[in-house]
Order: sequence, then C-alpha cells, then structure tokens
Amino acid sequence: MSQLALIFGSLFGGLAIILGAFGAHLLKKKLTSEQLQSFETGVKYQMYHAIVLLLLGFHLDISATINAYIVYSFIIGTILFSFSIYGLVLSSANNKKLKFLGPITPLGGLFLVAGWVLLLFKFLI
Repeated sequence: MSQLALIFGSLFGGLAIILGAFGAHLLKKKLTSEQLQSFETGVKYQMYHAIVLLLLGFHLDISATINAYIVYSFIIGTILFSFSIYGLVLSSANNKKLKFLGPITPLGGLFLVAGWVLLLFKFLI
C-alpha cells in the first residue's frame, strides 16, 4: 500500500506542476478569470493530496486495512475531483461543456473528505 501511495503521490505531484504551468502560460489567454481560478483549484487540490500521499507512503504500516482505505480515498478523490474540474474547464473553454462531469467533482470531494476522516479515525484509535 505504501508503494501505491508513493507512486500516485509522485504522479499527482509531477502532473500538478505540468498542469499548473499549462494553465498559467498556455491557458491564460484562452480562459476567463473564473475558469482559470477553477483550473487552479484543481491543481492546488491535486498537489495537496500528492504531498499527503507521499507522506503516507513513507509512514504507513502496510498491514493495516484502514491505510488502504485512506490511500484509495485520496487517489480516487483526487482523480474525480481535480480531473473533472480540468475536463469541465477545458471543454467549456472550447464551447463543448461536458456537463456529465459536473456531478463527478463533488463525488471526488466526498472521497477526499472520507480520506481525511479515515485518517483522523486512524489517529484516534
């Protein structure tokens, strides 16, 4: 489980840098300020959870089931939350908004919250 956390933490961190630069330089002229702010929110949350996954990956006891749930919650939540925002913003900028992505963003947020609640629970038991 720690290996999975480290792999996705590294992947999410690297992609956050690439996507942040992409948004700041290439999309700045194409997106409205509101769209750019949404895109940046996706990048920020992706980076926050990349760092958390890396920290967990270095400190997890791989035999505990709760650790798997925490890691899966953060991975699934980051993918659903951040990448649905990217899809919504980019499709909207091209006047072909993928509306089906709208409900996916809060679902991703729920997974992220679940990961944090599970982490708190882990600390309390």
